[in-house]
Amino acid sequence: MTADLIERARAGDEAAFGLLVEPHRRELMVHCYRMLGSAQDAEDALQETMLAAWRGLAGFEGRASVRTWLYRVATSRCLNALRSSSRRPPAAAATWANTPEPTRLGEVPWLEPLPDAALEGLADSAPGPEAQYEASEAISLAFVTALQVLPPRQRAVLILRDVLGYPAREVAGLLDVTGESVTSALKRARAAVRERLAGTAGQPPAPAPGSAEEQDLVARFTQAFEAGDVDGIVALFSEDAWLRMPPLPLEYQGRDLAHRFFTAIWAGRSYRLVPTRANYQPAFGLYVHDPQAGVHRAVGLLTATLAGNQISELTRFETSVLPRFGLPRMLPG
Repeated sequence: MTADLIERARAGDEAAFGLLVEPHRRELMVHCYRMLGSAQDAEDALQETMLAAWRGLAGFEGRASVRTWLYRVATSRCLNALRSSSRRPPAAAATWANTPEPTRLGEVPWLEPLPDAALEGLADSAPGPEAQYEASEAISLAFVTALQVLPPRQRAVLILRDVLGYPAREVAGLLDVTGESVTSALKRARAAVRERLAGTAGQPPAPAPGSAEEQDLVARFTQAFEAGDVDGIVALFSEDAWLRMPPLPLEYQGRDLAHRFFTAIWAGRSYRLVPTRANYQPAFGLYVHDPQAGVHRAVGLLTATLAGNQISELTRFETSVLPRFGLPRMLPG
């Protein structure tokens, strides 16, 4: 069946090509997202991958599976994108009136969330036997952020080896490098990611998605947020929780700074949250009440990283990501 589709596609049959690549489209999109950290950039890379695969099908010799060949093409497209672009520059470290100084400035202003709907039925949820990360961990915002600080080649090696579980020999072939190069890059990448994620090592595991524990925490957070109860919101945070807001590079750590930040920006405003999910984590469309127009206007998307019965990280993204989640720009008052 596959051989027949390949022959038909090589003869110019676009429908056959679609049947050949469609089973892999979603996982390739997620692969590009891990490489690039941005859902929009990943979609662009996926389109380039499909175009390159269509044009290069005559060179597919069948020595690897179609899936592996497509990963080779997708990885190459992502590496090219990373080499040819310095990415978007960090936003200016603007502050609001009376807000505290941030703990630090973030390094990945281009980071974007990915809707859980884009993750359904992924083939790499059952990766190769050499994978080091579970599917949910390998798509978490913390892990994707950690990947972004790696040099491109190290990033590709870590994803192919430890997320997708390809053997070192295959990774060397996919990247056109030596086995020694793969081993060296993987060692450095693992050390860098471990250091980046060191703060999460001792945290309790997040409640299972949709579990009673997760639902209870989400409900308490929603109630406190919509009531403007800053004390109630911060009480749900872990002691060393992070508050982030890409593309602004401001990052705050700890309950005290979070409390001071929320107190400063609330200023009598009234918010509404609309639940959704991103990166296997609870997320919320964030809307502020406009009393003059009698509506709630979108002001962003919040994602909550959970550790046990607490929030270990709250990230606010801009309104530009809302259409990807099917969320409107405005809600009735």
